[in-house]
Amino acid sequence: MAWFVKIETGIVDKATFDHHVPAHVAYVKTLIAQGHQARTGYWAGYGGGMLLFQAVSRQAAEAIVQADPLVKNGCVEYQLHEWRIVLE
Repeated sequence: MAWFVKIETGIVDKATFDHHVPAHVAYVKTLIAQGHQARTGYWAGYGGGMLLFQAVSRQAAEAIVQADPLVKNGCVEYQLHEWRIVLE
């Protein structure tokens, strides 16, 4: 599977965003259980965050991102990139 990165910026007020965070966390736990090796977090001292995960294709990665509660509920704008590891 290829690695993908969703880089996101919040576009709603903090209370609205925070309301959807538990569903986002549960979703990421589901991705981990499904073998996507997902990791999520936010930038210290800077708005926004990132989701790193594996998917079989760009199309599959886009579907994963579209199902994220933060995206589904209009909380973030995002960019999706395939990340190619050059050294492990």
